[in-house]
Amino acid sequence: MRRLALLAPALLVACAAQQPPVHGETPGRICNAAEANRFIGQPGTSETGAAILRATNSAVLRWAPPGYMLTMDFSPSRVTVRLDAAYKITAINCG
Repeated sequence: MRRLALLAPALLVACAAQQPPVHGETPGRICNAAEANRFIGQPGTSETGAAILRATNSAVLRWAPPGYMLTMDFSPSRVTVRLDAAYKITAINCG
């Protein structure tokens, strides 16, 4: 227990030295959905999602199945993939 008490201040200093994250944005990862239309009509699977992340240079993938409520906040590092009732991709956009 004493070791933990001695280590805690050092850990806090290390955390404080890091740059704070910017809400909704990942540096160097700005979504560009120009090449994403090729995924429309494909099934919404984890493999397709990973490919969409790579193709759009996004840091965050947000699935939007039918009836799913989405926040209206804009995140330049996020790609939103809309799905139909059969979980096929119908639209892909940034934000």
